[in-house]
Amino acid sequence: MTTIIDGKQVAASVIEAVKDAASSLLQETGVKVGLAVVIVGDDPASHTYVSAKSRMAKECGFTSVQHTLPAETTQEELAALVKTLNEDPSVNGILVQLPLPKHLKSEPIIQSILPEKDVDGLHVVNAGKLATGDLEGGLVSCTPAGAMVFVRRIHGEDLSGLNAVVIGRSNLFGKPMSALLLAANATVTTAHSRTSDLAAVCRNADILVAAVGRPQMVKAEWVKPGATVIDVGINRIPAPDKGEGKTRLVGDVAFEECAKVAGVITPVPGGVGPMTIAMLMANTVIAAYRSAGRKPPRF
Repeated sequence: MTTIIDGKQVAASVIEAVKDAASSLLQETGVKVGLAVVIVGDDPASHTYVSAKSRMAKECGFTSVQHTLPAETTQEELAALVKTLNEDPSVNGILVQLPLPKHLKSEPIIQSILPEKDVDGLHVVNAGKLATGDLEGGLVSCTPAGAMVFVRRIHGEDLSGLNAVVIGRSNLFGKPMSALLLAANATVTTAHSRTSDLAAVCRNADILVAAVGRPQMVKAEWVKPGATVIDVGINRIPAPDKGEGKTRLVGDVAFEECAKVAGVITPVPGGVGPMTIAMLMANTVIAAYRSAGRKPPRF
């Protein structure tokens, strides 16, 4: 019988642990965890995400500050705000919501955030720490960190002897996911669009992670019987059965057919998605503990 992971349930358990950790830090040191979220312009999807993040931060007992800047904000103005937040001791985490309006360069802004406040885990220092196996010193990008929570809950902390295949090599997900699996002693293959006989590579995986942005690309015959399949893809496809012009969300994995072969599988929606905000909160608590000179909890 295949186990379908309930991402909302796992995310809720992470959030409970975050609330406890934030409350303990406040009681023991008087430090209240602080998260600053910066949004530029009026992209509706970005505003929805930011509202959800700010709401969750308040629910966790954080001081949550949102800076909403007009679309015509200059590079210099945005950089100045980040500098102010870097210097503010009450702010433990800084999040700049992407994408930024077209006239702004996001990379210099992301790299100007202090690595210890970079709760999105996108700074090159944090990427470098992860790549070199320093999981205690940096902050890990939220989506791979969330996917890794699933892996640990299924397979334990030590993945020795297990083959893991990550389809996708993006800096945002594929590379950090491969590094996390490697740090847990899995034998890792990073596959991508140029990989020869991708299906055969995937069939060797005890843990198969799909993150390519191609709807339902991974078929049942790609999956080793009993494997753990983690689907990170979020794709909108037409759903004529729902009515004209309607769409539905699907992952990179053909869920119905792969669920018959896999031992454990994540659905889309409701799998990895809910974990992203949960791990953002976890990263913010970790950053607060470190700034207070305390050993941070593990999530």
